[in-house]
Amino acid sequence: MSNRAQQPATPSSSAATARDNPLWLQFWRDQRDDFHQAAVNPLLRRFWNGQDLAEGSRVFVPLCGKSLDLIWLLEQGHEVIGIELSPVAVAAFFRENSLKPSRRKIGKFVAWRHDRLTILCGDYFSLTATDLGTVAAVYDRAALTALPEEVRKLYVAHLERILPDTDKIFLLTAEEAETTETVATPPEIAAEVRHLYAEHFDIELTHAETLTEAGEFVDYKLYRLNAHPH
Repeated sequence: MSNRAQQPATPSSSAATARDNPLWLQFWRDQRDDFHQAAVNPLLRRFWNGQDLAEGSRVFVPLCGKSLDLIWLLEQGHEVIGIELSPVAVAAFFRENSLKPSRRKIGKFVAWRHDRLTILCGDYFSLTATDLGTVAAVYDRAALTALPEEVRKLYVAHLERILPDTDKIFLLTAEEAETTETVATPPEIAAEVRHLYAEHFDIELTHAETLTEAGEFVDYKLYRLNAHPH
């Protein structure tokens, strides 16, 4: 087992989740899902194959919402496990994709399953390594940057604790663009990403571009993280 599993437990996230979880649940109840991408993320399509994963490998998608990326990953031959707090979002995912899942209570979660796809409905910070089992890679679809800055360190520390033997992370970050002008200098690894991940991972900035979403410019950066040798 990697030494990442031996790190001390992170500070309690209860204060942060007590504030943010009700807001997220209310977003879905109010059907305020304008942040939901109505198509598979184009950077996932373009760059995922570079992960070099065997067919059938299990991929973990944290804070998955009702993302169509889950379907795309299944189509690549993977087994997919996601986690989502809102039962409204999980139900919408299966309904909108015409899938009929089974449902079973597992610990603190309700597991919605269909074929090679499982979505655990519940709080990410309640996940354990036993809940997830062996996972070959993580697909972080802007989950990190969707969280408040004060929660991001807790998020990464918990990820490292529940998946100590996972060596690959496909990390997509999204931040409001500071400018719409083309930058002449090459993009750099964000200081926050380096701070959060560099202790356990080699970080490669694979791609960066600015896209327009809902009338706003968003800076996307795609990183490949590979764990240091154990």
